[in-house]
Amino acid sequence: MVRRTKRFRKDRKLTVNDRVKTFEKGERVLISLQPCFKGFPAPRYDGRHGKIVEKRGKSYVVRISDLGAKKDLIASPVHLRRLEAQKEVA
Repeated sequence: MVRRTKRFRKDRKLTVNDRVKTFEKGERVLISLQPCFKGFPAPRYDGRHGKIVEKRGKSYVVRISDLGAKKDLIASPVHLRRLEAQKEVA
């Protein structure tokens, strides 16, 4: 039998700032899973974006739209990245 090889993952190095970053209510974020840390949502939500609804302990509640249904996910700040505000073209 042939052994399957592991997929190559693009890992980025996490800093202390990634672990202690804060978000404001209503801010748009991207869910980017970091498997080496606990407190992440289901892998099927990787790459989704949503809005911060509230802070719950050290984690945040993120509201996403999944095929028209609103879902609330709880994720620690390590797994969230701030989305840049899009510049309006005049």
